[in-house]
Amino acid sequence: MTRRVVLLLLAAVLLIGTAGQAQAAGYRYWSFWDRDGGTWVYATQGPSLARPSDGDVQGFRFSVSEDSGDAAQPRGTADFASVCAKTPAEEGSKRVALVLDFGTAPDAPSGETPPAPRTACARVSPDATTADALAAVAGPLRYDTNALLCAIAGYPKSGCGEQVSQKNTAAPQQKDTSDDGGGPSVGLVAGIAVVAALAGTATWQARRRRNATR
Repeated sequence: MTRRVVLLLLAAVLLIGTAGQAQAAGYRYWSFWDRDGGTWVYATQGPSLARPSDGDVQGFRFSVSEDSGDAAQPRGTADFASVCAKTPAEEGSKRVALVLDFGTAPDAPSGETPPAPRTACARVSPDATTADALAAVAGPLRYDTNALLCAIAGYPKSGCGEQVSQKNTAAPQQKDTSDDGGGPSVGLVAGIAVVAALAGTATWQARRRRNATR
Protein backbone atom coordinates (compact mmCIF):
# COMPACT_ATOMS: atom_id res chain seq x y z
CA MET A 1 0.00 0.00 0.00
CA THR A 2 2.80 2.38 0.91
CA ARG A 3 4.57 1.79 -2.38
CA ARG A 4 1.35 2.40 -4.32
CA VAL A 5 0.77 5.77 -2.59
CA VAL A 6 4.31 6.90 -3.33
CA LEU A 7 3.99 5.97 -7.01
CA LEU A 8 0.70 7.85 -7.31
CA LEU A 9 2.20 10.95 -5.72
CA LEU A 10 5.23 10.81 -7.99
CA ALA A 11 3.00 10.51 -11.06
CA ALA A 12 1.04 13.58 -9.92
CA VAL A 13 4.23 15.62 -9.55
CA LEU A 14 5.41 14.62 -13.02
CA LEU A 15 2.06 15.65 -14.48
CA ILE A 16 2.32 19.04 -12.80
CA GLY A 17 5.81 19.48 -14.19
CA THR A 18 4.77 18.72 -17.76
CA ALA A 19 1.59 20.79 -17.51
CA GLY A 20 3.69 23.90 -16.88
CA GLN A 21 5.46 23.32 -20.17
CA ALA A 22 2.25 23.06 -22.20
CA GLN A 23 1.70 25.83 -24.71
CA ALA A 24 -1.52 27.81 -24.69
CA ALA A 25 -3.62 27.46 -27.82
CA GLY A 26 -5.17 30.45 -29.55
CA TYR A 27 -6.83 31.41 -32.81
CA ARG A 28 -5.51 33.67 -35.57
CA TYR A 29 -8.30 35.94 -36.75
CA TRP A 30 -9.62 39.47 -37.35
CA SER A 31 -11.37 40.83 -34.24
CA PHE A 32 -14.01 43.55 -34.59
CA TRP A 33 -14.27 46.58 -32.26
CA ASP A 34 -16.47 49.64 -31.59
CA ARG A 35 -14.99 52.92 -30.39
CA ASP A 36 -16.86 54.21 -27.34
CA GLY A 37 -15.45 57.62 -26.52
CA GLY A 38 -11.76 56.96 -25.95
CA THR A 39 -12.13 53.21 -25.41
CA TRP A 40 -12.25 50.19 -27.71
CA VAL A 41 -15.09 47.78 -26.92
CA TYR A 42 -15.28 44.28 -28.42
CA ALA A 43 -18.23 44.28 -30.84
CA THR A 44 -21.27 42.23 -29.89
CA GLN A 45 -22.30 41.67 -33.52
CA GLY A 46 -20.37 40.58 -36.57
CA PRO A 47 -19.56 43.17 -39.27
CA SER A 48 -22.17 41.69 -41.61
CA LEU A 49 -24.91 42.39 -39.02
CA ALA A 50 -23.75 45.63 -37.38
CA ARG A 51 -25.21 48.82 -38.85
CA PRO A 52 -23.15 51.79 -37.70
CA SER A 53 -24.48 55.33 -37.61
CA ASP A 54 -22.98 58.37 -39.25
CA GLY A 55 -20.01 59.44 -37.14
CA ASP A 56 -19.21 56.02 -35.68
CA VAL A 57 -15.65 54.71 -35.36
CA GLN A 58 -15.02 50.98 -35.73
CA GLY A 59 -11.83 48.97 -35.73
CA PHE A 60 -10.37 45.64 -36.82
CA ARG A 61 -7.27 43.95 -35.42
CA PHE A 62 -5.53 40.83 -36.74
CA SER A 63 -3.90 38.82 -33.96
CA VAL A 64 -3.69 35.50 -32.14
CA SER A 65 -5.80 35.23 -29.00
CA GLU A 66 -7.66 32.61 -26.99
CA ASP A 67 -10.96 34.51 -26.87
CA SER A 68 -12.49 37.99 -26.75
CA GLY A 69 -11.23 38.45 -23.20
CA ASP A 70 -7.58 38.60 -24.25
CA ALA A 71 -7.98 39.82 -27.83
CA ALA A 72 -5.58 42.58 -28.90
CA GLN A 73 -7.19 45.95 -29.56
CA PRO A 74 -6.48 48.15 -32.57
CA ARG A 75 -3.39 50.23 -31.83
CA GLY A 76 -3.15 53.99 -31.82
CA THR A 77 -5.72 56.68 -31.18
CA ALA A 78 -8.39 57.53 -33.71
CA ASP A 79 -11.42 59.77 -33.74
CA PHE A 80 -14.05 60.43 -36.34
CA ALA A 81 -13.04 64.05 -36.93
CA SER A 82 -9.49 63.15 -37.90
CA VAL A 83 -10.28 60.03 -39.94
CA CYS A 84 -13.11 61.62 -41.93
CA ALA A 85 -11.76 65.17 -42.06
CA LYS A 86 -11.55 65.07 -45.88
CA THR A 87 -14.90 63.34 -46.38
CA PRO A 88 -17.69 65.90 -46.02
CA ALA A 89 -21.21 64.89 -45.09
CA GLU A 90 -23.66 64.31 -47.94
CA GLU A 91 -27.41 63.92 -47.84
CA GLY A 92 -28.56 60.34 -48.32
CA SER A 93 -25.36 58.76 -47.03
CA LYS A 94 -23.43 58.16 -43.83
CA ARG A 95 -19.74 58.16 -42.99
CA VAL A 96 -18.00 55.48 -40.92
CA ALA A 97 -14.43 55.83 -39.69
CA LEU A 98 -12.51 52.55 -39.85
CA VAL A 99 -9.26 51.69 -38.09
CA LEU A 100 -7.44 48.74 -39.66
CA ASP A 101 -4.62 47.15 -37.67
CA PHE A 102 -2.97 44.27 -39.53
CA GLY A 103 -1.14 43.10 -36.42
CA THR A 104 2.47 42.24 -35.70
CA ALA A 105 5.00 39.92 -37.32
CA PRO A 106 4.71 37.21 -34.61
CA ASP A 107 0.96 36.98 -35.30
CA ALA A 108 1.36 36.79 -39.07
CA PRO A 109 0.96 33.49 -40.92
CA SER A 110 4.19 31.88 -42.05
CA GLY A 111 5.71 33.67 -45.03
CA GLU A 112 3.52 36.79 -44.73
CA THR A 113 4.32 40.33 -43.55
CA PRO A 114 1.51 42.44 -42.07
CA PRO A 115 0.85 45.77 -43.81
CA ALA A 116 1.15 48.96 -41.76
CA PRO A 117 -1.94 50.00 -39.79
CA ARG A 118 -4.15 52.55 -41.50
CA THR A 119 -7.46 54.35 -41.26
CA ALA A 120 -10.17 54.99 -43.83
CA CYS A 121 -13.43 56.91 -44.03
CA ALA A 122 -16.21 55.00 -45.77
CA ARG A 123 -19.17 56.83 -47.29
CA VAL A 124 -22.04 54.36 -47.65
CA SER A 125 -25.81 54.26 -47.79
CA PRO A 126 -27.75 54.89 -44.56
CA ASP A 127 -28.70 51.22 -44.19
CA ALA A 128 -25.23 49.83 -44.94
CA THR A 129 -23.54 47.35 -42.59
CA THR A 130 -19.99 47.54 -41.33
CA ALA A 131 -19.09 44.86 -43.88
CA ASP A 132 -20.41 47.16 -46.63
CA ALA A 133 -18.32 50.04 -45.31
CA LEU A 134 -15.26 47.82 -45.09
CA ALA A 135 -15.72 46.57 -48.66
CA ALA A 136 -15.96 50.16 -49.90
CA VAL A 137 -12.49 51.14 -48.63
CA ALA A 138 -10.49 48.00 -47.81
CA GLY A 139 -11.13 45.34 -50.43
CA PRO A 140 -10.63 42.66 -51.36
CA LEU A 141 -12.30 40.95 -48.43
CA ARG A 142 -12.35 37.20 -47.93
CA TYR A 143 -14.92 35.18 -45.99
CA ASP A 144 -15.23 31.48 -45.20
CA THR A 145 -18.34 29.36 -45.74
CA ASN A 146 -19.64 30.39 -42.30
CA ALA A 147 -19.39 34.11 -43.17
CA LEU A 148 -16.37 34.58 -40.89
CA LEU A 149 -14.21 37.49 -42.01
CA CYS A 150 -10.86 35.96 -43.04
CA ALA A 151 -8.98 38.74 -44.85
CA ILE A 152 -9.06 42.53 -45.17
CA ALA A 153 -7.32 44.17 -48.12
CA GLY A 154 -6.18 40.70 -49.12
CA TYR A 155 -4.42 40.02 -45.82
CA PRO A 156 -3.75 37.31 -44.94
CA LYS A 157 -3.62 35.45 -48.23
CA SER A 158 -4.80 32.17 -46.70
CA GLY A 159 -6.13 30.73 -43.46
CA CYS A 160 -9.17 31.68 -41.43
CA GLY A 161 -9.49 31.45 -37.66
CA GLU A 162 -7.09 28.51 -37.46
CA GLN A 163 -5.88 27.27 -34.09
CA VAL A 164 -2.22 27.99 -33.47
CA SER A 165 0.31 27.82 -30.65
CA GLN A 166 0.87 31.08 -28.78
CA LYS A 167 4.47 30.29 -27.86
CA ASN A 168 5.73 33.09 -30.11
CA THR A 169 3.07 35.64 -29.22
CA ALA A 170 2.90 35.37 -25.45
CA ALA A 171 4.95 37.75 -23.34
CA PRO A 172 8.22 36.17 -22.21
CA GLN A 173 8.24 34.85 -18.67
CA GLN A 174 10.76 36.26 -16.22
CA LYS A 175 13.60 33.80 -15.77
CA ASP A 176 14.79 32.73 -12.35
CA THR A 177 18.40 33.91 -12.16
CA SER A 178 19.32 30.91 -10.06
CA ASP A 179 18.33 28.55 -12.88
CA ASP A 180 21.24 27.34 -15.01
CA GLY A 181 18.87 26.70 -17.93
CA GLY A 182 19.41 22.94 -18.01
CA GLY A 183 17.92 21.66 -14.79
CA PRO A 184 14.36 20.96 -13.67
CA SER A 185 12.15 23.78 -12.50
CA VAL A 186 12.04 24.84 -8.87
CA GLY A 187 8.42 23.67 -8.62
CA LEU A 188 9.27 20.22 -9.92
CA VAL A 189 12.23 19.85 -7.55
CA ALA A 190 10.06 20.92 -4.64
CA GLY A 191 7.39 18.42 -5.67
CA ILE A 192 9.88 15.58 -5.82
CA ALA A 193 11.18 16.59 -2.39
CA VAL A 194 7.65 16.37 -1.01
CA VAL A 195 7.22 12.90 -2.49
CA ALA A 196 10.52 11.81 -0.98
CA ALA A 197 9.48 13.13 2.42
CA LEU A 198 6.13 11.37 2.22
CA ALA A 199 7.85 8.17 1.16
CA GLY A 200 10.18 8.38 4.15
CA THR A 201 7.29 9.00 6.50
CA ALA A 202 5.33 6.10 5.06
CA THR A 203 8.35 3.77 5.40
CA TRP A 204 8.89 4.82 9.02
CA GLN A 205 5.22 4.23 9.84
CA ALA A 206 5.34 0.78 8.22
CA ARG A 207 8.38 -0.20 10.28
CA ARG A 208 6.74 1.10 13.42
CA ARG A 209 3.66 -1.03 12.79
CA ARG A 210 5.81 -4.13 12.21
CA ASN A 211 7.78 -3.54 15.43
CA ALA A 212 4.53 -3.04 17.36
CA THR A 213 3.23 -6.44 16.26
CA ARG A 214 6.36 -8.31 17.37
